[in-house]
Amino acid sequence: MQNKEMFAGLRVLELASVLAGPSVGQFFAELGAEVIKVENPKTGGDVTRSWKSADEQTDDRSAYFCSCNWGKKSIALDLNLKDDMEIVKKLSKRADLIIASYKPGDAEKLGVSYTQLKTYNPQLIYGQITGYGSDDDRVGYDAIIQAEAGFMDLNGDKDGPPTKMPVALVDILAAHQLKEGLLLALLHRERTGEGSFVEVSLIQAAIASLANQATNWLVGKKLPTRQGSAHPNIAPYGDSFLTKDGKRILLAVGSDKQFEELCKILSIELSEIFSVNQSRVVNRSALNEILATKIKEEHSEIFFQQLRSSKIPAGFIQNMRKVFEMPQAREILIRKNDLVGVRNYIAKKMNNLQNPSELLPPPHLGEHTHEIISIL
Repeated sequence: MQNKEMFAGLRVLELASVLAGPSVGQFFAELGAEVIKVENPKTGGDVTRSWKSADEQTDDRSAYFCSCNWGKKSIALDLNLKDDMEIVKKLSKRADLIIASYKPGDAEKLGVSYTQLKTYNPQLIYGQITGYGSDDDRVGYDAIIQAEAGFMDLNGDKDGPPTKMPVALVDILAAHQLKEGLLLALLHRERTGEGSFVEVSLIQAAIASLANQATNWLVGKKLPTRQGSAHPNIAPYGDSFLTKDGKRILLAVGSDKQFEELCKILSIELSEIFSVNQSRVVNRSALNEILATKIKEEHSEIFFQQLRSSKIPAGFIQNMRKVFEMPQAREILIRKNDLVGVRNYIAKKMNNLQNPSELLPPPHLGEHTHEIISIL
């Protein structure tokens, strides 16, 4: 079975905007589902259509909007209008999944909550993204969640201010959590015939993703602090250094054996204070001074090949242009007409990925309204 057949015949109604919910919609679209995105024409549709950089020249499909809306059809409906709401009811009767991202209470006011829509479709699976859970009516914004969930306190240079990550990472993490929940709900329905309500909050998705930084506090009783890109438990790991020809290379030395090999390459006499990882973590500053001096004498390509031959994890810090010159990046691109995007689903367990040419490009606002209404 090919990926394009995996969700063939599955109908998804997307009542979500921005990044988290729409990312889930694109995931199902890439695997063959029919995804209908409901957008309010009075407000200009999904707000990300207007999120353009200072010099961006695009139509109503901004670069941001294109990051998570491939493969969908757009229908323009104002849910405050009775006739438009009737269309949503008809669509919900035909839907297998609904993805929503309303502020708690708003879905009920509009008549599109799980409790309301499941009366028309008892087998409906309803996935909801909230900021802080259904009992807290605060709107969830990725930057605020990054601050409140501890990410910003951990991110940035030691003596610098807390720093937000350059992508809406919490939205992406929450989207993955919701995908998992919806896939489990589909499995449950396959076994029992029952629909489900699945909720993921941005704040819990963020906290659940703190990983070792959470347990550094919960288990190790050590309050994590900002230290740039350096790893709190491994050294040199996450530390970057300039080479002789001005390239910046990042090291990820994860074992004492790898560090010994690094010392051989750089002709460094292995000191007792650097012989084991914990000592290197304690003496990171002194270690980095030595490494910076030695690596500054190395030509980047020669040094990188030596590292690679010795199986020492390392890589150059690259800009977006360089990233998308990599074969691994080109392999997961989506192209249609003059638009280029990146796949949401990249696993290769199935025979092959869906042919990119079969995926619809990000839709214009209301582009498929008449097409969808005509078949209801």
